[in-house]
Amino acid sequence: MGMKDGNNKRRPRRREGLRLLLYIFVVAVMVYVCVYMPTPYIIYQPGSANEVKPMLSIAKGDTEERGTFMMTTVAASYANIAMLVMSVFNPNDEVAKKQARLGDMSEDEYAAEQVYMMSDSQSSAMEAAYREAKVPFSIVPEYLFVFSTPDDSVNNKYFKPGDRIEEVNGKPVPDNTALADILKPMNVGDEVTVKLLRSGKTLEQKLKLIPIKDQKTGSTRAGLGVTIATMQTVKTKDPGHQVQFKDTRIGGPSAGLMFSMEIVNQLTPGDLTKGYRVAGTGTIDKNGTVGAIGGVQHKIVAADRENADIFFVPKDNYNEAKAKADQIKTKMKLVQVSTLEQAMDYMNQLQAKS
Repeated sequence: MGMKDGNNKRRPRRREGLRLLLYIFVVAVMVYVCVYMPTPYIIYQPGSANEVKPMLSIAKGDTEERGTFMMTTVAASYANIAMLVMSVFNPNDEVAKKQARLGDMSEDEYAAEQVYMMSDSQSSAMEAAYREAKVPFSIVPEYLFVFSTPDDSVNNKYFKPGDRIEEVNGKPVPDNTALADILKPMNVGDEVTVKLLRSGKTLEQKLKLIPIKDQKTGSTRAGLGVTIATMQTVKTKDPGHQVQFKDTRIGGPSAGLMFSMEIVNQLTPGDLTKGYRVAGTGTIDKNGTVGAIGGVQHKIVAADRENADIFFVPKDNYNEAKAKADQIKTKMKLVQVSTLEQAMDYMNQLQAKS
C-alpha cells in the first residue's frame, strides 16, 4: 500500500514537471518567433529633427543664432514579428520589403554606402555654401573608401565595407590615380601591403593582386578586387573659414541643404535664422541645386514634434509633404525650394521673429 501511494504521488509531480518544461519551451519558441526571428521586412518611422549647429565648427564662424537650423531623419528598423504587429496600430509606420532598401547589397555594404553619401553630401554642402558666401576654396582628394567586397573576389576576406585605404606598399593613396600609379607596373599574383583604417583602428593586410577586367576595354590588369571611391575634402584658402564636421552617426545625403544653410549663416553677417526654428531636408550639389529625398512624410512628423516654424522641402517632394502636413494638422510653414539661393532668399525676406 505504501509503495502504491508513493508512486501515485510521484506521477502528478512528474506531470507537473513535464507541463512546466513544455510551458517554458512554448514561451521560449514564442519569444524567439516574436523577437529574434528575422523577417524580410523593414519599418520606417519618423526619426528626429536635430540641430545642425553642434554638428560642425568654423574657427572664425559667427555662431550667434536666436533660432536654429535642423536636419530631419527617418528611423529604419529591420522588423521582427512583434514590431510588425505593433505597426498596424501606428499610422506613422511604413512597412516595406527589406530587399527594396538593400537591392543587391549586403547590410554592411548598404551601411558603408550611407556613410559615403553623408560624407559626399557634407563636401557638396561646403562647396555650395562657400560659393554662396564667396569664400575661396579648393578640392583636395583625401583617401580611398571601400564600398563593397564582391563575393567572387578572393581578396574579400581582407576588406570590409567602410574601410579607408590609406597606404599601399607604404605610399599614400588619396585617390584612384595614386593607386593606379602604384599598381600599373605590377602583375597579377604580386604581393602588396595595404594599410587600412577600420572603425578607428589601423591594420595592415598582406595580399596578392588579382585579375581585374576593364569593362570598357575588355583588357585585364592587376588590382585589389574591391569596389572603391575617392573621398575628397573642400579646403578653404583661409583656415579660419574651414568647416570641420563632427561624427553625426547619421547616414545618407538628405541633410545637404540644411548643412549649407548653417555654414552660410556662420560665414556671413547677421543671423539667417531670424529667431525661427527652421527644419528641412534635401540633397544638394556643388552648385546649390536641391534634390528630392525619400521618406519626407516621416520627416514632416519629426520636425513637427520639435516645434519647427518652417520646413524647407525639395520641389519634387512637396505634394507628399503637404499631404502629411495636412493630415497631422501642423502649424509649420512648408516652403518648396529648388536651390540653396531660393532658401536663402526666403529667410532674408522674413521679418525677425518677435
